[in-house]
Amino acid sequence: MKRYIALLSALTLLLTGCSKATETKASAQTSTVAVNVHGVNYTAEPFRYVLVDPANSSIGSAEHISPFSGGGIMCCFVLPKRWRAGIRVNVQSTHWLPKTDKGDLPEVEKIYTIEVPAYPEGAGELWVLRTAEGTIELVISNVEPDHPQWPGKVKGWPEPSLAYQRKRWELYRELAEGNVDLYRESLDHLKKYTQAHLQNAWDLQKEHQPASIKQFSGPDDPAYATYQEAIDIEGLRRSQEELDQILREKP
Repeated sequence: MKRYIALLSALTLLLTGCSKATETKASAQTSTVAVNVHGVNYTAEPFRYVLVDPANSSIGSAEHISPFSGGGIMCCFVLPKRWRAGIRVNVQSTHWLPKTDKGDLPEVEKIYTIEVPAYPEGAGELWVLRTAEGTIELVISNVEPDHPQWPGKVKGWPEPSLAYQRKRWELYRELAEGNVDLYRESLDHLKKYTQAHLQNAWDLQKEHQPASIKQFSGPDDPAYATYQEAIDIEGLRRSQEELDQILREKP
């Protein structure tokens, strides 16, 4: 009987120990939360960030963001449910300087170790900001940068600088002018080198858009010449309208 009682006591202790171990494991599993990650770039340089948990390199998030832009919603980064002092995140930051005369894009990389700001009301979404000065700021917030309750130092969404706006405008202008020149050149070739030009157009459309020319017998079909000319005239009209619009909107 004593032996039986001793076995029961040992079994009770064993079960109690297992119960406590299970509670400890469950508590550990529920002590963290996965949060969405957002990036915002307040500079004129393309920017990429990679978040890494210093204590667990397998946990991270990454995103590439255009100049003066906000990124998407990235999933996910794991944070403790309750904030405590000393929670740190490694931010691997990369940005690209303007293109050199050789056509290269100089790449600048830097790793920041940043303490996560307090979140007394629970972990919110994690924001990674590259500020106008080129530094990295972390913000915990369920509201966006233009919200009155946004807790970050940098307020509002990025606003492109005038220099950046003019640079982008110049690119759009060059593209639009190129389209206008392309259609004018096509019409000019149609007049000067009618048969050769129609044969070239026919070959391209037969390869890439066969359904668009199935009603014609071939490049010698007079209706095809009329059709091709109408395409170029309409393309020139639309391209010129687009160029005029861009010219009116010069910053």
